[in-house]
Amino acid sequence: MSSFCSPALRRNLLITDVGFVAYWLVTLFGLLPSAWLFRDYHDPVMVSWNWSFLPVDLLASCFGLAAVYASARGIESWRRYALVSVTLTFCAGAMAISFWALRCDFDPAWWLPNLYLCIWPIFMSRFLFRNGKD
Repeated sequence: MSSFCSPALRRNLLITDVGFVAYWLVTLFGLLPSAWLFRDYHDPVMVSWNWSFLPVDLLASCFGLAAVYASARGIESWRRYALVSVTLTFCAGAMAISFWALRCDFDPAWWLPNLYLCIWPIFMSRFLFRNGKD
């Protein structure tokens, strides 16, 4: 079994996991321009809904970054870390897309990033289940 993740998997893990951390820092400090905010952004229920993703996103980031780190050092546990990360990433994206769909709110600024969170883990997870070659 290969001890290194593929460049595409590594790239997607880094983009997503650094992106999650950046999003939450920007959100914490209120740095998103008002034109980019989703509908009802300041409604207390929506604020709670948004912040409910924090643990899932940060856990995905921790496991994803651990996977990249372990892979770079040839540590086989990178696959387990990556599997947890891609699973949480997919779930975060799917939960958001489901919510926006139920609200009939089709803003591409929020749909596209969340579709990315749903789609890339499906394609990249093949590297986690293959024996041997990445």
